[in-house]
Amino acid sequence: MTMQRLLIDDIRPFDSRSGRVGPLSRLIAEGDRIVELTPEPRQVADALRIDGGGRIALPGLIDAHVHVTAGSHDLARWALQPPSLVTAEASRILRDMLMRGFTTVRDAAGADFGLQSAVAKGLFEGPRLFIAGFPISQTGGHADMRPMGVRQREFFCTCAGLGLIGAIADGVGEVRRAVREQVRNGANQIKIMAGGGIASPSDPLEGTQFSEEELRAACEEAEAANLYAMAHAYSPRAVTRAVRAGVRSIEHGNLIDRATARTMKSEGAFLVPTLATYEALALEGERLGWSEAMLQKLAMVAEKGIEAVRIAAAEGVPLVFGTDLLGHMHERQTREFELRAQALSPVQVLQSATFTAAQMMRQDGRLGELVAGACADVLVVDGDPTQDHAVLMRPATHRLIVQGGHIVKNTLA
Repeated sequence: MTMQRLLIDDIRPFDSRSGRVGPLSRLIAEGDRIVELTPEPRQVADALRIDGGGRIALPGLIDAHVHVTAGSHDLARWALQPPSLVTAEASRILRDMLMRGFTTVRDAAGADFGLQSAVAKGLFEGPRLFIAGFPISQTGGHADMRPMGVRQREFFCTCAGLGLIGAIADGVGEVRRAVREQVRNGANQIKIMAGGGIASPSDPLEGTQFSEEELRAACEEAEAANLYAMAHAYSPRAVTRAVRAGVRSIEHGNLIDRATARTMKSEGAFLVPTLATYEALALEGERLGWSEAMLQKLAMVAEKGIEAVRIAAAEGVPLVFGTDLLGHMHERQTREFELRAQALSPVQVLQSATFTAAQMMRQDGRLGELVAGACADVLVVDGDPTQDHAVLMRPATHRLIVQGGHIVKNTLA
């Protein structure tokens, strides 16, 4: 069967490696791949031609920290919902993300291989999914969501479509088994809880979780499967222990200092700040019924988040776009661009959601770039996002969205 050819003409492509906008060019895709990007005139037989009208073309955007099955902020209650409802809600969340220009997302716990397959087969419209499966948590760790007094480990329903509740593991042997279980179920990356969290009321934010031996075991098992580990961590001590154990990406990291950032840089680690979720929760945490202790922890990280981005940027730590939003707060996804603009240039913000995100996910050359051989993920926009980050905050004015060679949206003449 002949693969569809697509010619997007008269566009100015954003080179996400260099951070520069190129000359007027045309992009040719065949099937799901880009075969050529050139400033030279091209006639392509049997191609669907789209005129970009001189607009800027970006690679499809990447959000590297999402929870597409988090249809509610109340994860403990949501975990008890029927998997059919969770999946139906996820389909809406996924479609909305795609319409904002995100053609790839890295799920940081929750989505499973079934949801991933549904997107890949076109049953659901949404970004391509990189899944973590269940997060690995120690007893009493950030993803141990059991109410006080509950002793059974399998308290929550762990049906397909919801792995937001942690796989509880204590000791090197159990950690290895838990990681191997995620690998067996198709994980693309391994999520471990290396420190305390906001939404878990009983673990201190500045504390560490897992022993160093357990952290190393998790990273070893991930690398053995040609995967990598991502770690939830806030404090300098938790972040330092995690990256020294082999963790590739630190999620959140709001409390890092310069010494920690230097350690991250020397160990080759990436930072994935998630500023949008703290702003959303700060506005709604009290209404959502959060305890005073949880609200105090939230205030601490919300205040420090942008400073952590400044510190990381100054020390040369690669920064990656992530949002970590839950429930109805998913609609604030593009707000992350504006929050980061307090510390980064528009080009740096854009690179964090394209080339740097792909690099962290070991997908450079395939995602996050408009180059021959990459997935045909293209976003044509009104305005210049390399000069004004607000362009990316207006999904309604995204004129063309192409994912894997498939036209998702086209309002160009």
